[in-house]
Amino acid sequence: MANATIGFVGLGTMGGPMASRLIEAGHSLVVFDTRADAMAPLAERGAAKADAPREVADAAEIVFVSLPAPGIVSEVAIGERGLVHGATIRTFVDLSTTGPKTAMLVADRLAQNDIAAFDAPVSGGVTGARKGSLTVMVSGPKAAFAPIEGLLTVFGRLFFIGEKAGMGQTMKLANNLIAATSLAVTCEAAVMAEKAGLDLKTMVEVLNVSSGRSSASDDKFPRAILPRTYDFGFTTGLSYKDVRLCLEEAEALGVSMTVGSATRQMLVMTASLFGSDSDFTSMMKCAEHLAGFDPAG
Repeated sequence: MANATIGFVGLGTMGGPMASRLIEAGHSLVVFDTRADAMAPLAERGAAKADAPREVADAAEIVFVSLPAPGIVSEVAIGERGLVHGATIRTFVDLSTTGPKTAMLVADRLAQNDIAAFDAPVSGGVTGARKGSLTVMVSGPKAAFAPIEGLLTVFGRLFFIGEKAGMGQTMKLANNLIAATSLAVTCEAAVMAEKAGLDLKTMVEVLNVSSGRSSASDDKFPRAILPRTYDFGFTTGLSYKDVRLCLEEAEALGVSMTVGSATRQMLVMTASLFGSDSDFTSMMKCAEHLAGFDPAG
């Protein structure tokens, strides 16, 4: 599909780098974002700017979206000025984390207009989006998969989860719950160690060659907590949204999430103390606050 015109809606922290990679791979893009400054860098590289999602769907057969919340995805996909009304679109690919309920709702409505829908949430953060090393978890109709398979590999490693709408979303929610929970419990253990007089850097080094090793100790602590920058690149609000969606799905399936509920509460407290726009590694500061511990002495 070299040089094919591809649509992309949502050019934020993740969407911008992913759209950029499509341009680097030789594709012509038509893009839309509510923020003109988000479209500008891509327009400078040849992307056409649209004034609404429907205009993107009038110009491109395949449209990707990368958006922050389920309601926004629904509005962009099937709302009054949404992609569903476009004259050209035949395939919709949602790279956001929205949960299976939204994925199924959108897929059902798009199918009425003969538009194939895929949920393809990604993991790997901003660094992975820039490098093309994301994990892509896709689900949707296998018969319509071939045209987008090569495009998705531009973003990273591709896993086809299943044909039922929402299966990719369920996989992503499980991943993000585990990631957030690993971070929360590692922060609590780290604060206990700090308060007992252990050196935090040494503790992390020990964890990373021991059975307590996790993505938190291996990546988040060295990058954003040990240097006290709290800038890993994922907000507390978005982490809370993902965990909340996961718990809602679990409840719908009759699955108990005792530990997951505690992680949600930790994120609520972190947002209360430091704001929803704080980095989710601020859970470390929250744990220190709850313990009455000041790392500065």
